[in-house]
Amino acid sequence: MHILLALLGAIVTILVLLSRMADAGIDLGGLNPFSAYRRRKWRQKFEANPMFSLKDPLEIGAVLLVWTAKCDGDMSAEQKRAILDMLEKTFGLASNQAADLLGSCVHLIGNGQILRSQLEDFLVLGREHFSEEQAVSAISLMQEVARVEGTESAQQHELIDKAKHKLRPSADPGGTWG
Repeated sequence: MHILLALLGAIVTILVLLSRMADAGIDLGGLNPFSAYRRRKWRQKFEANPMFSLKDPLEIGAVLLVWTAKCDGDMSAEQKRAILDMLEKTFGLASNQAADLLGSCVHLIGNGQILRSQLEDFLVLGREHFSEEQAVSAISLMQEVARVEGTESAQQHELIDKAKHKLRPSADPGGTWG
């Protein structure tokens, strides 16, 4: 009986101490590994660049078109008109939807520092969501945007080459078993 009373006394003491700690602002709920995992995942999702959470191939293609126009400086009016025309005719968007998508892409790209440093990661994201026809179409549209003002610049040429290598599967899979 004395062991049971000691055990109950210890439990009550621990509960009183936990209550006092909670009143003082110390919460032991933060020590839960499951909630810590959820917090870490949410923080990663919240702090991530929204450009890398795009899933729609249309949006990824539009970002690539806008980045082709902006990679060597600001986008010119001719490039903007060409991109809007491509969004309307090739992607089948209404004029207001095309303008909204163009504005969203310009906002996502910002000053372009993220795409300069993580272009390969973004192209891999595009490869995951593009079909083969969409990849070929996106590359041809990027070439059209680059040629709007004459010849394509060195940065645009480099971007299109990287897109060709990353978006399209290799032509020679390496034999029967790869």
